[in-house]
Amino acid sequence: MLTTEAAPSAPYRGVRRRSRMGKSLRRFFGNGKAVSGSILIALFVVIALAAPLLTHIGPSDTSSLPLQPPSVQHPFGTTSLGQDVFSQFVYGARGTLFVGLLAGAGAILLSMIVGMVSGYIGGLVDEVLQLVTNIFLVIPGLPLVIVLAAVLPSSGDVTMISVIVLTGWAWGARVLRSQVISMRSLPYIESAKMGGESSWNIIFREIMPNMFSLIFANFLFSIIYAVLTESGLQFLGLGNVNAVNWGTMLYWADTEGAMLSGAWWWIVPPGLAIALLGAGLALLNYAVDEMTNPKLRVRRRRRRKPERGASM
Repeated sequence: MLTTEAAPSAPYRGVRRRSRMGKSLRRFFGNGKAVSGSILIALFVVIALAAPLLTHIGPSDTSSLPLQPPSVQHPFGTTSLGQDVFSQFVYGARGTLFVGLLAGAGAILLSMIVGMVSGYIGGLVDEVLQLVTNIFLVIPGLPLVIVLAAVLPSSGDVTMISVIVLTGWAWGARVLRSQVISMRSLPYIESAKMGGESSWNIIFREIMPNMFSLIFANFLFSIIYAVLTESGLQFLGLGNVNAVNWGTMLYWADTEGAMLSGAWWWIVPPGLAIALLGAGLALLNYAVDEMTNPKLRVRRRRRRKPERGASM
């Protein structure tokens, strides 16, 4: 008499899921890049959220003497108009993170739609979408960004986010397409097809959950691109120069000749913050890649073994 193995009970599945989650958390907190990147990102998020608590001076208030060096009253000094640089810095974190997060989310969403649909459906749809993708990959990024920012009618956050999304989706779409092509012939995908599932259900309910780590890594990269692009456009004066963010701080510092006046405190905080935020996102991106890529995990283990052997 044939017997079949019973399916795992719900409590057992819950314990196994919690075990996998605990293992993932231990792997995450055991990765120095992941911890360092998360700390840097969390620091700037806290600064942005707690801006009204960190300073009682408005970013546009001009109640102080111009170009004063850092002091107890003004930790980051003042601008040429007597504005508090620290206040502009903490409130500017809000503007920079807001545009970076929304633009990064928009870019990865467009990448997912184009790349995954192109890779799964194939045929004429794939050829057309790949032609569009290749056009955006071939066009030089910086000139395209500058032209779009100058041509579009408005210069607010909506325009800035639209420019970044339009110029930042193509590389992610190419990567996701390649992954979908390698997955569309797997047995469980074929079973879903045989079961009558629609293409949209297969793409976004069967394939996408198994690509979460790759999508998340591309999302982090999109945020890095968005922050750097937005800051660069603002520095060139192609955005709303009256907005409060790190890019406009650099724009006004350059316009008012901060370096010639020796007002380093006006330039260093936003420039250093952009660099550290980009570094934090990059570290977290590398950590996610290491934790989800089996080849990188094997390399890390091989590097650790000789170190342990040498210390014995």
